[in-house]
Amino acid sequence: MVGHHYITEDHYVVGREKIREYAKAVQDYHPAHHDESDEFASGAGGLLAPLTFVSPMGMQAQLKLLERIAAGYDLSRLIQTDQVLLFHRPIAAGDCLTCDVSLDSFHQVRGRDMMVLANRVSNQRDELVHTSLTTLFLGQQGEAAERLSTAARSLVAHDMSSIVPDRTNRRRPVAPLRTSGPKQVVAVEPPTPRGRRIGEVRVGDELPSRTVRLSRGDLVNYAGVSGDGNPIHWSDDFATLVGLETVVAHGILTMGLGAGYITSWLRDPSAVQEYSVRFASPVYVRPVLGATITFGGTVRALDPDTGIAVIAMNASCDGRRIFGHRTLVKVRLAQG
Repeated sequence: MVGHHYITEDHYVVGREKIREYAKAVQDYHPAHHDESDEFASGAGGLLAPLTFVSPMGMQAQLKLLERIAAGYDLSRLIQTDQVLLFHRPIAAGDCLTCDVSLDSFHQVRGRDMMVLANRVSNQRDELVHTSLTTLFLGQQGEAAERLSTAARSLVAHDMSSIVPDRTNRRRPVAPLRTSGPKQVVAVEPPTPRGRRIGEVRVGDELPSRTVRLSRGDLVNYAGVSGDGNPIHWSDDFATLVGLETVVAHGILTMGLGAGYITSWLRDPSAVQEYSVRFASPVYVRPVLGATITFGGTVRALDPDTGIAVIAMNASCDGRRIFGHRTLVKVRLAQG
């Protein structure tokens, strides 16, 4: 099935208030996500979407593909290990987005099946705006897996069946899978960076650290905003059932927090080229204490000719690294 494509049957219209809602959910208060008069927002013709804004939309498209091709697997037991986001053009309010999802590769690692899904997002002008590569470990179906799926189905909202599909009433995507190749899109030059300048940055520079607190309310809010109602993020009983200490934060939520940390330092949220994370440890969010995440970063490399800088980002919670050592952000610096 490698190379099969699923193109979403409808487009997604980026709403101004949805951008503000999502930015608040990931605690990203850059004015470009909230104030249309901000220089970066006005230059793009509307509020700019945070870096991880399209991830929930992409997740739903990926699940539709998996329902079709991942026969014999329990989709409620997906484990995401790596996420790579590539940013080609900023996404602004009013854009109409389409997802093209494909199975990029399939491997067996230590006896477990691993898939890499590629998701390319284009806008109404057929311009490529965003690419993501998601690495997933898949769980085989079985009696224990079916018990977990049944428990999850009894907890999620009535329209969340894609999280834990009921195989007695299985739904197929409306649009067929294609094997003739991806949707044809055009690559355009990203806008000129207008944030932090090359002369302000040196290899070895430490970024100011940032500490973020997550509460159970933050998890419930993100679940509603993103549409990810997996009960491991809000039900202690279900989290215990699957072997977790307590509920855990969404991986993309922690990535969104990290993205805001980087763009606040960079100043220009449209000047990020690549954001690559390996999830190392879950973020346990206690009922009263919540969780505290500390972000830091170091400028690992800098090309003064192109203005490309690579930042090694770290994030920790309760003394554990939640992002692996391969977590890198590639950014474009302004000339001068």
